[in-house]
Amino acid sequence: MYTPTDALRAEYKDVWVIAEMLDNKVQSVTHELLGSARQLADKRGSQVGCVILGSGVADEAKPLFAYQADKVIVVDDPSLENFVDEVQAKVLCRLIDSYKPEIVICGATTRGRALIPRVAVMSKAGLTADCTGLDIEPESGLLLQTRPAFGGNIMATIKCENYRPQMSTVRPRVMTAPEPDASRSGTVINEELSADEKSARMRVLRVIRDSEEGVKLSDAKFIVTGGRAMKAPENFSLLHDFAKLVDGAVGASRAAVDAGWIPYPHQVGQTGQTVQAKVYMACGVSGQIQHLVGMQSCDYIIAINTDPEAPMMQLADVAIVGDLFEVIPKLIEELPKT
Repeated sequence: MYTPTDALRAEYKDVWVIAEMLDNKVQSVTHELLGSARQLADKRGSQVGCVILGSGVADEAKPLFAYQADKVIVVDDPSLENFVDEVQAKVLCRLIDSYKPEIVICGATTRGRALIPRVAVMSKAGLTADCTGLDIEPESGLLLQTRPAFGGNIMATIKCENYRPQMSTVRPRVMTAPEPDASRSGTVINEELSADEKSARMRVLRVIRDSEEGVKLSDAKFIVTGGRAMKAPENFSLLHDFAKLVDGAVGASRAAVDAGWIPYPHQVGQTGQTVQAKVYMACGVSGQIQHLVGMQSCDYIIAINTDPEAPMMQLADVAIVGDLFEVIPKLIEELPKT
């Protein structure tokens, strides 16, 4: 088994964030991770680095200093126009081998989940996926990585004692992005892509955009979610009608998605999306831990359920005991009057 010596471990320093890119623009989850990285780096007495991979991305580097990055490593090349995990993994492995970061974190997004496992294997490093919390153990200085385990029934804290870097993917909207500080500055490091790194066994032929209309869960300030109590797919039209009135989005529990009542992109929870809305209204959602993991960071929670003892009702700021098919139509009727 590969086990670095104490001297070798001491070579690794700094906390890195791998920037989440879409259309070669830095996405908000990167800001969230930089805020968390700042807290970790301060406890380790080290710096925060961020890695940007893409094409035409030079202007994306400096704004990250305001979000607590101390240095930004930019690899800007036409070969990185589209995401190909094989190419990006080779680049990241070279950078990790060269700069030796102690901790590497990345968003648990579609891209992150494809990319970081490759990097972990190629770098002979450990990886904890889908984390909901990160901290530093005071005694050892090790990264404490908290994630749901056993189907979400418990929260496990994982340490990686023998491998470097320590690597984690973190669910979007679990961490809070820091307020930007325009007075901060840092260092931009430009790296080139080698000929070997440009080669890949696959290439992107076409990019198809999500054509779904309406407010998306990731952007929504108000989310109304239906659970098993929705009973049938056509009943979700009631939630869509309500969501339009509040400029919100419609979510769903895993039970509703598994039943085929609504498509998977609407799923909130451990195996769906993590959301951080201002208001989250749960309609007929019992509130099992798998679902709570995905929405418990929302600012204000409203629950409608016939069972006052349901976990969601205990978590809610406002719990309405009643039939959602009676409560929601009343709200739809009254909202235009306010």
